[in-house]
Amino acid sequence: MKDLESINKLIETLEELPSIGKKSATRLAMSLAKDKFKALKLINAIEDVVSKVKTCESCGNFTEHEICEICDNSLREKTLAIVENQKDIMIIEESKIYNGYYFVLNQLDDEHIQKIRDLIQNKKIKEVIFAFPPSVESEARSLYLEDKLKDLNVEFSQIAQGVPTGVHFENVDINSLASAIKRRIKINS
Repeated sequence: MKDLESINKLIETLEELPSIGKKSATRLAMSLAKDKFKALKLINAIEDVVSKVKTCESCGNFTEHEICEICDNSLREKTLAIVENQKDIMIIEESKIYNGYYFVLNQLDDEHIQKIRDLIQNKKIKEVIFAFPPSVESEARSLYLEDKLKDLNVEFSQIAQGVPTGVHFENVDINSLASAIKRRIKINS
């Protein structure tokens, strides 16, 4: 309907978000059209995220500062979990089983490898944990990183099985993830 062009545009925009199909987008758009207060609250929250959230200069996590609160905490364990994305950090932190540092590896290039090296040296890291969902690609990435970092005299480990192959952390229950991190295995070089 031409008269509802703004609602149709909102539905199309919502459909572009992950996990939002046509039906969900329509429900959300209708809810926002009906409740102006909720719509304005959502607008303000989105504006805050767009204007305030950036990535930590050290690890790549989301933060509202130059350095995230995790990197800024010198009381954390001297371990470094290398993860695929910021969402993985949120999920692991929610498990409360891991209290080390993180690095978001969204690109496997010399610049990111140097940032990992700097983080290992600056935080005096003793163990690097490859916290990737199990897959052939993850195994290859872990082996490549291990080769690039082996001169830093750190131990290497990967999270234990318990996280099903091909499943991302957002689809794994907290107990399975906590168990996988707790039972991580050492990688023999």
